[in-house]
Amino acid sequence: MKYSLTLLLLLLISSAFAQQTTGSKKLIQFTGIITDVDSNTVVPYVTVTNLTNKGQRYAANYKGYFSFIAHPGDTILYTAVGYRDLLLPIPTQIDDSKYTAMVKLKSEIVNLPTVRVYPWATVEEFTRDFMAMKIADDDFSIAIRNVSQESISGLIQTLPRDAGEISGINFRLNHDRALNKNMVQTNPLLNPFAWGKLMQSIFKGDKSRSEGN
Repeated sequence: MKYSLTLLLLLLISSAFAQQTTGSKKLIQFTGIITDVDSNTVVPYVTVTNLTNKGQRYAANYKGYFSFIAHPGDTILYTAVGYRDLLLPIPTQIDDSKYTAMVKLKSEIVNLPTVRVYPWATVEEFTRDFMAMKIADDDFSIAIRNVSQESISGLIQTLPRDAGEISGINFRLNHDRALNKNMVQTNPLLNPFAWGKLMQSIFKGDKSRSEGN
């Protein structure tokens, strides 16, 4: 009976001491804004978890703002999709009844494996297309085809002239103009000697026809 009373007394003293310790623990209004560490843009709808207070969770709004009651020294976990988890404690020494923090999250880059999409649904379709595939020519065959007469003729007709060819043509035209600069082209209809030769040919023709008759 004596031991039972002693144990009960110890339990009451421990409970009272715990209540006194809990009641004396300071409460603060913890607020903050969550932004990206690289771009300083707000990160909306971040999950804020107070690990010290039995994992109680809160959510930031679309502007990255949050506010809840906490204790100095509580450990806070910030989680968001596409960002690395951030674990930050609240400072233990806070003189005011409220505390504001600027939380910065770093984006998480996930390297996904390369996905290759093939146009064949089955192995049989791939085998059929592979067997019907035309093997490409080697470099020597391609070079012979590119320098053939048909290929060069087609290129001559379709490709535009380059600057060197145009410059050569202009040089030859200017050279021909310089050579024929002093040569005057005469009209044979205005040449009296030509008319004289024409009349002589006509007279000779009439004379030969009269002698023949």
